[in-house]
Amino acid sequence: QVQLVESGGGLVQAGASLRLSCAASGRTFTSYYMGWFRQAPGKERERVATINSSGGPTYYGDSVKGRFTISRDNAKNTVYLQMNSLKPEDTAVYYCAARMNTRIAYEYWGQGTQVTVSS
Repeated sequence: QVQLVESGGGLVQAGASLRLSCAASGRTFTSYYMGWFRQAPGKERERVATINSSGGPTYYGDSVKGRFTISRDNAKNTVYLQMNSLKPEDTAVYYCAARMNTRIAYEYWGQGTQVTVSS
């Protein structure tokens, strides 16, 4: 089992950067595929970025390509989401999630961290 705790959210102006972190408990972090998702009020949850267990390859949603970067540090049991050139439409609660392989749904979810981008 994996427990996930996100941090790093906040209120920033458009054009600013933020780095989200997701700390995972457990000794099997290196076995998990990790993902960042977000959900804005009144909208469906959106997959933002994913990374495989060894650190690559990665996936990015069209809305964040070229601005966001997902990475992981397996020695620290942490996955990151570097967000640059933030836009008001990036405002959402951001969640990290974990799964053992790509054939199953994401099994474990964090509690989320709020990102608010003002114009």
